[in-house]
Order: sequence, then structure tokens, then C-alpha cells
Amino acid sequence: MIPLSLRRTVGGWWDSRQARLRKNRLLRSLRGDSVQCNVCGWTGAKFTDDCWHPGTICPNCRSQVRHRLLASLLDGQTAASEYSESNLIAGRRVLHFAPERQLRDRIKASSSLYVTADYERGDCDLQLNMSAMPSVSDASFDILIACDVLEHVPDDRQAIHEIRRILKPGGTAILTVPQADPPAATDEDPSVTDPAERESRFGQKDHLRIYGEDFAGRLQREHFLVKVITADSFPMETIRKHVLFPPALSPHRLATNHRRIYLASPNES
Repeated sequence: MIPLSLRRTVGGWWDSRQARLRKNRLLRSLRGDSVQCNVCGWTGAKFTDDCWHPGTICPNCRSQVRHRLLASLLDGQTAASEYSESNLIAGRRVLHFAPERQLRDRIKASSSLYVTADYERGDCDLQLNMSAMPSVSDASFDILIACDVLEHVPDDRQAIHEIRRILKPGGTAILTVPQADPPAATDEDPSVTDPAERESRFGQKDHLRIYGEDFAGRLQREHFLVKVITADSFPMETIRKHVLFPPALSPHRLATNHRRIYLASPNES
């Protein structure tokens, strides 16, 4: 009789092998040079589909529009060159919440200190509740990155306050959030606790809100200066090549068709 531990090992190896074979077949079927992932470098005929937007997921590294939008910003492909990697990240102290595997190695290699954090994940340096971070000193980081995190935080206003507290003067928070098109106001209701109702109303079972056009105002009320980066911030060829905007807009009322990167710096005046 084969021991259970050995069966699990063999089973895990087999599953990984099959996944690699499926991925290789997919990549071969998408050979071409129409699009390029600026995160992993893969080039092909098209990206694959997500649940709401066709042609937006890199089949190699699984990058999404928001990952490639941030990569394009760091590559200095916009007029806002002060936010390129060499000016924004290089040699800086960075706190990265819910670090995306697509970007964490790049950011870690460029920064002088790279610390990862999450409330639940076990693969991060710190277990932190973003809305209460007493273990993090005032003005201790140059950069805080939190992409699609605040919609999971019960008290996002206090989290924004905490972000400002731990940033150094002249520091920057790099933030993204899901935003429905076209509502102006954020939809949130703490009384909604049923996962199915949250998914129906906010887009995912673990979302506590779906943001609207007022997100920048929330940052400004906490004394941030805010710059918004969208696909329109980049040359058309960059948008097309790296798919920084969905090829087809989703009609779903909760779909984030227009991705934005919010660059928030403490207003010291």
C-alpha cells in the first residue's frame, strides 16, 4: 500500500505537470506579436478573457489591466515622469499591502527597504490591519502600495488616515480601487454581511463597498494631494500594445471599465 504522504506528493507533482502542459498549449495557440505584457514580457496574438472583460489577462503571468497600467507608469511611459520607477521607488522605503506576485520582485529589487503586509496572508512580513497600524511608526515609509485593498477594509477612512500618518513628508501612496461606471458616489453599507448579497451589490463576496467617482475626494479630505493616472495618460501605441484599457467595455453595472491609479501625497501646507 502506498503511504498517504507519497500519494499526496505524487498527486501534487502530477497536478502541477498537467497545469504546465495546459499553459504551454495555451501559449502556443496564442503565438503572435499583436500584444505584449509589460510585466513578464510575453508577446502574443491576444490576451485571454476575465469574467467581465475579454482580452485583458496575460496567459503567462496572469497580469490584469491594473498591473500593466502600474508597470507602464513605473516604466516612465507617461508625461508624469516624476512617478517613474527611478524617481518614485528606487532607493526608497516601501510598504506593500497584499503584494501582487506580478510586481513584488520588481519593486523589491528597486527599493532600499521592502516590507510586505496583509491582514490574513501568511506569506507577508507583517500581519497588519490597515486601519490600525500601531506597530508602524509615524513617517516611516516613503511609499505605500495598496492595489485593490481598501474595498476589503471595514473602516477605509481610518485606513486612509493611517496611510497618511506612516508616510514621510514627500512620500506617496499608490492606490487602486474597483470603481463602478458611472456612479458618482461610493456604495457601501456595513449592515450587508451576507456573502451572496455582498457579491451582488459590491462585486465580490469579500468586498465591503464599490467605489465611485468620489474616491479622490476621500483622499483629499484626509489632506492628500491626488494625481490620477488612467490609460489616457499614455501614448495610444502603449495602450494598444500592453492593453491598458479593455478592448470591449463590460455592460455589467459593477465592472471597472476605467482603471485609475491614484497617487496620493501628504499635503503639508
